[in-house]
Amino acid sequence: MVKLLLQIAGWLLARSPEFLVRGLTAVVATVFYYAVGSRRRVIHSNLHHAFPARSAKWRSATARECVRRFVETALYSVASPYFSEARIRRIAHGTESLRAAFAAHRAQPQPTLFCAPHFAHWETQTALSLLVEAPFPQFASIYRPIDNVAADQFIKKSRERFGMRMLSRRQGFQEAMKLLRGNGCLAILHDQNAGESGALTLLFDRLCSTTELPGILAQKFNAAVYVLYPRYLGFWKVELNVDRIITDGTSEGVTIALNRWLEERVTQDDNQCRSWLWGHQRWKSQSVPAVRFRIEQKRDLLAAEMRHRQLATLPRRLRLWIRLPDQLREIVQAFPFLRAIRTARPDAEITLVAESEFIPLLKLLALADRHHAVTEGAIFSSLVSFARARQSFPDCYLLLTDSMRADLEAWLTGAPQRFGLRRPGKPRPLLSHRCKLAANFDEAPHHQTARWTELLRHFGLTEALDFSPLSLPGAPRGEAIGLICSPGNSSAQHWPVQHWRALIAALPELKFELYGTANNAPLTAEIAAGFGDRVSIHAGQTDLVELAKNLQACRALVSNDTDELHLANALGVPVVGLFGSSNPVRTGPIFSGPVQILPPAGSLTELSPETVTTAVRQLLQSNN
Repeated sequence: MVKLLLQIAGWLLARSPEFLVRGLTAVVATVFYYAVGSRRRVIHSNLHHAFPARSAKWRSATARECVRRFVETALYSVASPYFSEARIRRIAHGTESLRAAFAAHRAQPQPTLFCAPHFAHWETQTALSLLVEAPFPQFASIYRPIDNVAADQFIKKSRERFGMRMLSRRQGFQEAMKLLRGNGCLAILHDQNAGESGALTLLFDRLCSTTELPGILAQKFNAAVYVLYPRYLGFWKVELNVDRIITDGTSEGVTIALNRWLEERVTQDDNQCRSWLWGHQRWKSQSVPAVRFRIEQKRDLLAAEMRHRQLATLPRRLRLWIRLPDQLREIVQAFPFLRAIRTARPDAEITLVAESEFIPLLKLLALADRHHAVTEGAIFSSLVSFARARQSFPDCYLLLTDSMRADLEAWLTGAPQRFGLRRPGKPRPLLSHRCKLAANFDEAPHHQTARWTELLRHFGLTEALDFSPLSLPGAPRGEAIGLICSPGNSSAQHWPVQHWRALIAALPELKFELYGTANNAPLTAEIAAGFGDRVSIHAGQTDLVELAKNLQACRALVSNDTDELHLANALGVPVVGLFGSSNPVRTGPIFSGPVQILPPAGSLTELSPETVTTAVRQLLQSNN
C-alpha cells in the first residue's frame, strides 16, 4: 500500500504544473512549521546555539526557509522517479568543480570518497552520471534503508536509475571496500548523529557524535576525499559541487576536517545555511538523562579538536540552568556540587537561578557564567521573565529545590530536560525526569546534602565533590573575632546575652565584631555595652556581599547554627558552632576549613562560656 501511494503521488507531482507544486510546497511547509511545535523549537534552538549573535529576524527567516526546502526536497524525492533524463538535466547542473573531480579520477584512478552532508535536494546526487563526461566510473552510495520493505525497494530502484549502485548499511561494507580496492568511487553520508558508535567531536562548538566511517575508509585505502553537496538555485533547481578535503590522511584528521568544512560553509554562506537540515537532533550526544552530568564516549576526538582549534578549554555551549534553594545556608552547601558539575561538564554554560538578594554574592564567587534573579514579591513579573527565557533555549534545568513555583519556572523556560528530586507526596508533574530516593534511604543519619548527592548520581555525576573553601577577591584576613549573636528560633537555640559577654570578657586581648540583621541590633548593643572600641557592631549595616567580605576578614567566627556560620565556613574562616536543638550531623558545616562544633548536653543555655572560650583559643592556636 505504501509503495502504491508513493507511485501515485510521484506520478501526480511529476505531471503537475510547477506553480501548483510550488504552492503545495508553501502550504505544507507553513502547516508543518506552525503545527509541529516541537520540531520548530528544535530548529530555532539549533540556530540560536549556532548563531547566537545573529538577529532573531534572521534566525526566524532561516528556520522557515529551511522547512520549506525540506518539504520541497521531499516532494522532489517522490516525483523524481517519473522525471525524464532531460527534465533532470534541467533541474540539476554540474559545476566545474564536479567535472574536474571526475576528470582527475579518469586521468589517475584511485579510491575516492564523496562525503555528502545533510543538505536539501540530496536526491539529485543520484543523477551524477548525467552531469559529468563519460565514462562514468564505478560508483556506489551507502544508504540507510527504511523499515517498510516495499517502500525501500521503490526508493532504491529509483536511485539506481542512472547507474549508481545503492549499498545498504545493514548488509555490511564488503561491497564498498571491494569497490575502493578497485579504485572506484563511494558516496557516504557525513553524519553528526552517530550515537555511541560515533566519535565525540565539536560542531558549532557543541559536542556531537560524528561518524568515523569516511575517515576509516580514507585511511585504510589512502582515498581522495571530497565533499559532494547541492547548492540551491531556485525551486527544483540546484547545482552539484565538490570540494577537495586536504588532510593528513588519518581517520581522525579526515573526521575533524569534514566537520570544519561544514561549519565554514554553513557559516559563510546563508544560502547553504538555509539548505542544511536544522530540524535534526544532531547535538543529542551526551544528553541521555542517566549520564547527563558526565562526558562519556568510546571514541573521543576532543583533544585533537582542541589542538586543531588552539583551544585551552572546551567552549561552553551546553546551556545548563540550576535553580538554587531559597535559603543562604543551602545555597552555600550547593557550592561543592556546582564545582563538580563544572568539572564534569566543562562544555556547560551554567546559569544560576536564585533569589535576587543572593545574585551579587554569586557573581562575586564566579561559580557560573550567567545568573537569573527570582523576585520573591513580584511573582507574576518573575514568571514572565522565565517565559521570556524560552528564547535563550536552555538545554537542561536542574532543580536543587522542590517548590511548585520553581517547577513552574523551569517549565516556562521550555528546557527539554528538567531534573529534580521526588519526595513522598510531591509527584512534581512539571519535571521531565525525577529522581526518587530509594525506599530504604534514611535521611536522619545523613547530612541534608546527601539528597543532592543521590539526585546528581541518578543523572550521571561521578565527579568527586570538592569541599575546599572558596575565597572572595579583595578580602584580606583581619584580627577581630566575629560573633553572630542571633537569638535563633527558640530558647534552645539562643545562647544567653550574659554568656556572650562572658566570652568577650574572657578574651581581653582580642577585638570582636558583632554581625546580624537589623532586628538583632538591640541584642548586639546589649552584648557590646561597656566594652568600648574593643567591640564593633555591624548588625543591619551590611549587605550580603559586604557581610561575606567582613566574615572572610575575621580570624575566627563564633555563631549559632545560622546562615552566616555556613557562609564563613565556605570562605575558609575558622568557626566555632554553637548547636542547640539542631543536629550538626544533618545541618553542620561541610567545608574543610577549621571547625569546632559544640553541641550542649541539653539546651544551648547549658553551654558554658568557659567551654566556648577554650574552643576559640584552641582554634586560634592551631591556625597561627
